[in-house]
Amino acid sequence: MNPDLLTLTQWLSPAFPLGSFAYSHGLETVVENGAVSDRQTLTDWIADILRFGTGHVDAILLCQSISGEDMADTARALAASKERLHESEAQGRAFVETVNSMSGAQAQHAPFPVAVGVAARGLTLAPQEVVSLYLHAFASNLVSVGVRFIPLGQSDGQKGLAALHPVILEVAAQAATQTFSDMASAAFGADIAAMQHETQDVRIFKT
Repeated sequence: MNPDLLTLTQWLSPAFPLGSFAYSHGLETVVENGAVSDRQTLTDWIADILRFGTGHVDAILLCQSISGEDMADTARALAASKERLHESEAQGRAFVETVNSMSGAQAQHAPFPVAVGVAARGLTLAPQEVVSLYLHAFASNLVSVGVRFIPLGQSDGQKGLAALHPVILEVAAQAATQTFSDMASAAFGADIAAMQHETQDVRIFKT
């Protein structure tokens, strides 16, 4: 087995100190307004984000970063709202600081997908593999948000995550052959939900 796969799994594990559990990516808003209320609507919501929103954009940013491109400012410019930018920057900062501490590297702070891509340059893994695990961690965190906040049972949450596996593999495979010009987002409902979350009166999650 390639030991670099274990390294990447560790980086993207819920145990890695990124604070991912505190971010709902706007999901708190759509659960609050009833647009997401069960396993099916949660799975559909996350699938759209993976295919048409942050998942698609992050996948290309990550692949381009692995290939040596400097994508940090592009990632910041593409953030659809203040909270989205904060979410990506905060997790990226936590990731870089922890990896630097572990390895002695001196990587600079960057939005999360870029930070992972830069760190993954030193791994002997194909970009598609890195993106697949990155998107799985992203989807898993959103499923966890749904399990806690809708709420869903753990079994329903895991069924939903399993149903997203083909979508994750599809997006990762596409990103491995795409370029900067393929970067676009059309998950407008998710973007609007993230903007609305900024002024929500009662909030459990940071985004």
